[in-house]
Amino acid sequence: MKEGEKAKKMSGWLALSPLLVFLVVYLVSSIVASDFYKVPVASAFLIASVYALAITRAGSVEDRVKIFSDGAGHRNVLLMIWIFVLAGAFANTAQDIGAIEATVNFTLRILPGKLLYAGLFVASCFISMSIGTSVGTIVALVPVASGIAAEADMNAAFVTAIVAGGAFFGDNLSFISDTTIAATRTQECSMTDKFKVNVRIVAPAAIIVAALYVVCGLSVSAVPEVGHIDVIKLLPYILVIGLAVAGMNVIAVLTTGIAVNAVIGFACGSLGWVEWLASVGKGIGGMGELIIVTMLAGGMLEVIRHNGGLDFIISGLTRHISGKRGAEFSIAALVSLANFCTANNTIAIITTGRIARDISGKYGVDPRKAASILDTFSCVVQGIIPYGAQMLMASGLAGISAASMMQYMYYPYVMGVFAVLSILLRYPRKYSK
Repeated sequence: MKEGEKAKKMSGWLALSPLLVFLVVYLVSSIVASDFYKVPVASAFLIASVYALAITRAGSVEDRVKIFSDGAGHRNVLLMIWIFVLAGAFANTAQDIGAIEATVNFTLRILPGKLLYAGLFVASCFISMSIGTSVGTIVALVPVASGIAAEADMNAAFVTAIVAGGAFFGDNLSFISDTTIAATRTQECSMTDKFKVNVRIVAPAAIIVAALYVVCGLSVSAVPEVGHIDVIKLLPYILVIGLAVAGMNVIAVLTTGIAVNAVIGFACGSLGWVEWLASVGKGIGGMGELIIVTMLAGGMLEVIRHNGGLDFIISGLTRHISGKRGAEFSIAALVSLANFCTANNTIAIITTGRIARDISGKYGVDPRKAASILDTFSCVVQGIIPYGAQMLMASGLAGISAASMMQYMYYPYVMGVFAVLSILLRYPRKYSK
């Protein structure tokens, strides 16, 4: 009780100051280095976490560390980490058996010449939905798209932006996307339910953008050359999407996907037993920093909550809120600001997810709508900042500047418009009551 009373006496701004320390360390260091990806997010979180423990009024160091550990080891954090581990293993084993190459070849094979722009956008949407990563989609498709642009004398920035924009479709919706996992776990709702809300918001945006590309590409006649398509290697992605849509638990879906990758790899000779184990290990290792950041963020936010920081920020954000519409806008503003500062949509969701859930609980916002808002607005911001990983990766592969692409990032802009309208118009109605 005494500890609780002491915590309540702490100034709200002081309780929130670890978040400010994190942002200052990350932003200032990145600006000095002139590179937002040279400074590890985990390092900034570690410094902020140590600072949070230092200002906490909870008795001994052991008591403070226990508070931090309770947050880092929260059941939602651990479940999120478990899913990250499986998603990493699935994605890497799928890549090593040639599933990504087969998917790229398949989607490009069906592209009509005069619908090349729309076809590239649809291909990017499908691949990102399948593999759950916008960066992976960009790595797979941008070299092909930039090659087509060079051969057909097209605007390289425009063609590259088509792929990069479509990549955010799957980043926002895929069942194995980091952002989907983070949004649904922090809001404690199922991925299937979140998908049902999210797709109703962004599908119209995707259709409008695809139609725009149809108009833009009517004068294009180039037909891309693609390699051999091994149809069986399309199965892992089709199976994962199908099982997830059918409502199977995500852990069961990913475990099944990993097993199918193993069977296909062994049968086709792409992987042996040792190679498969190495592929699984590499995929898990690739999630290492995200896992560490998730635990550090969970622990730091628990310390902030203990010190009264979450109550303070909720009170500030909701002071002028009179209903669910205002609450939803406050969640959107919170995750957008975090994304602008961190240039990482997954980290933005993890950082603000707990606060968003508290706001949702106070104002009766449906957790499925809250998860959709978190994911959608974070992806919108990530798609319109030139210093995001996706823009830097795409521009690097295409040999152009990230800034030159921004005027052509149609999908994130239109997605943002529909996301705002979904709040203003209380849509979808079923999840906005």
